[in-house]
Amino acid sequence: MSLKPLADRVLVKPDAAEQKTASGLYIASNAQEKPQRGTVVAVGEGKRADNGERIPVDVKAGDVVIYGKFGGNEVKVDGEDYLLMRADDIYAVVE
Repeated sequence: MSLKPLADRVLVKPDAAEQKTASGLYIASNAQEKPQRGTVVAVGEGKRADNGERIPVDVKAGDVVIYGKFGGNEVKVDGEDYLLMRADDIYAVVE
C-alpha cells in the first residue's frame, strides 16, 4: 500500500531512537526520547492560497529533516511506523 499526503502534509520515516549513551550505557526503552529527525518519504502538493494557487511545500522526498518532538500523527503502513505532519511542523532540512 502506498500513502500520498494531501495539501501541505508530509510523510516522514523517523530515525531510530538512541539505544546507547555516548559512554556506552544502554538506555531502557521506556526512557528513550522520541526522535526529532527523520527522512521525508512523500509530500503533498501544497496548500491553496486565497486566490486558488498552490503554495508548494519546502521539502521533497529524500530530505532529512528536523521536526518538533510531539509534531505529527503516528501512522503504520505495511508494518512500518511513520509520522504524518504538516509542513509547518518541520523546522529544518539537514544538508
